[in-house]
Amino acid sequence: MDAFTQEMQEKLLKERDELLKKLNSEEDNFRQEALSASGRDSSDLASDDAAYRKMEALNAMDAKRLKSIEGALKRISEGKYGICLQCGKKIPEGRLRAIPSAVLCIECKTENEKLGM
Repeated sequence: MDAFTQEMQEKLLKERDELLKKLNSEEDNFRQEALSASGRDSSDLASDDAAYRKMEALNAMDAKRLKSIEGALKRISEGKYGICLQCGKKIPEGRLRAIPSAVLCIECKTENEKLGM
């Protein structure tokens, strides 16, 4: 493994660990809120419901991010990291530094966005 890929692996592992800690912390907070919900009036519960929905949406985004990180780590272990999944060309280091879990080169990503993908 070259130095750049090693650097990206370390960055991805750190990001994954931070994300897992965040998700676990939010899950603990959610449990505590659910346990303390008894005895509250309907307006409090409605407000809590909106907060829970927002938290669910954020957790879904974090879960998607976690999945992309896991995918990047798998590509590293398979020796396929930094290769565009669409055209097979090398993804520029600058793009990978900005988005370590990127799966498409800039050209393919741009083309997919134009097509609404």
